[in-house]
Amino acid sequence: MPIYEYACSDCGHKFEALVRSDTVPECPSCHSKVLEKQLSVFATTASGPDMAAMPPSPCGGCPNAAGPGGCSLH
Repeated sequence: MPIYEYACSDCGHKFEALVRSDTVPECPSCHSKVLEKQLSVFATTASGPDMAAMPPSPCGGCPNAAGPGGCSLH
């Protein structure tokens, strides 16, 4: 069963719900079924010696997109 994030259009309550394909979720606060599905953000955590290093990203301070050290200022 997938987990979806919703915002209730009636009371504004935001919540997550496990939803089967044959069920219609309802707001746990006001029991309304007028809901807006929210964009979920996928998150993971890692720590320790096996943690993957993040690749360098452009500094965004100038038009040179070569990344940190790619221009004479950064």
